Amino acid sequence: METKIMIRYGELSVKGKNKKKFIHLLAENIRQVLADLSDIKVSEYFDFMFVKVDKKDEEEVLKRLQHVFGIQSYSPAYELERDFEQLKQVAKEVVAERMAKDPIQTFKVATSRSDHHYEMDTNDINRELGAYLLEEFPNLKVQVKNPDLTVRVKVRFDDFVLSLDWIKGIGGLPVGSSSRGILMLSGGIDSPVAGYLAMKRGVRPVAIHFASPPYTSPQALDKAKALAGKLTKFGSWITFVEVPFTEIQEEIKEKVPSEYLMTITRRMMLRVADRLREKFHAHCIINGESLGQVASQTPESMFAINAVTSTPVLRPVVTMDKLEIIALAEQIDTFELSIEPYEDCCTVFAPPSPSTRPKIERCLAYEERMDVEGLVERAVENICYEKIDHVLPQKEEKTYQDLL
Repeated sequence: METKIMIRYGELSVKGKNKKKFIHLLAENIRQVLADLSDIKVSEYFDFMFVKVDKKDEEEVLKRLQHVFGIQSYSPAYELERDFEQLKQVAKEVVAERMAKDPIQTFKVATSRSDHHYEMDTNDINRELGAYLLEEFPNLKVQVKNPDLTVRVKVRFDDFVLSLDWIKGIGGLPVGSSSRGILMLSGGIDSPVAGYLAMKRGVRPVAIHFASPPYTSPQALDKAKALAGKLTKFGSWITFVEVPFTEIQEEIKEKVPSEYLMTITRRMMLRVADRLREKFHAHCIINGESLGQVASQTPESMFAINAVTSTPVLRPVVTMDKLEIIALAEQIDTFELSIEPYEDCCTVFAPPSPSTRPKIERCLAYEERMDVEGLVERAVENICYEKIDHVLPQKEEKTYQDLL
């Protein structure tokens, strides 16, 4: 029999007329995540999806699907003719295979029917298949609540589908179903977590990183790229943009009082991010700000910084404390990389006593000393960008259109 993985939808099931679009996008994301494996075929259906895989790749496929947003649950499954004797035989084989791997002591059979005209109802199938398995495996016991193993049978109009325990998926929406967003990726702990949470709601991030050589090192840039790479396992690929920020930071340091350095820096970053949002056809900006964590993340600071744009700024971790963010960073495997000691441009020019309650009027007065529009324009004109792929690294140069 062919090895197939049955994928079940969660939130996608309530998308009404748009459901087909969401399912198709999920299928495409799965194809990209498995693109380096051979003989992969994804078949889309209204209530579930099948992924045909080579038997040798089954464990790897099960591992990768754990990180694909839009999957509620999944499991190896077998499509069989509607022959009850064949169903019993295959059930015996897959249970034996599972018992060889895990210490199984209790089980149950759970049946559902799409075809309610089939001669056996769910109770009949549960009882007869369960009795057969008890006869074949006398050491097993039936346990209805919390068994070690659940043998699941779905009766369709043309066949049976047999599967064992369901593996819990990551849920959420397929990446790309909520358009693009500009992710301000600093290289710290918070912004990768913010990117992950935005991706869970279907946003495909364009990760931008502000680099200020020689004040920031090539290692800091490589670290940011590696963090973007960590996120690709949840969405298969990410556009990474390096933004030259040295000129802007030197101008700010020369012409702005120290207590307003951070506020004006963040305002300039947001202006650049907004310009890149237009360039990459995105509809929001995402950052890792957490309320009250640092001086630039007070409500007064956020108000003064946000004043430069009307674009929605999403802050997925805004109400989380540091320990919560760290726990999630460890879960998605970005924490150890985030704490590597390479400073980003926000830390190398950090003032000793930044203002926690900046005034917009003072921000505007200080910015009049600078060529704000020219600085932003030059930064945007000189960006470098590339596509970072989870399984098929892109070594050739990419044009702007390739990344859209």
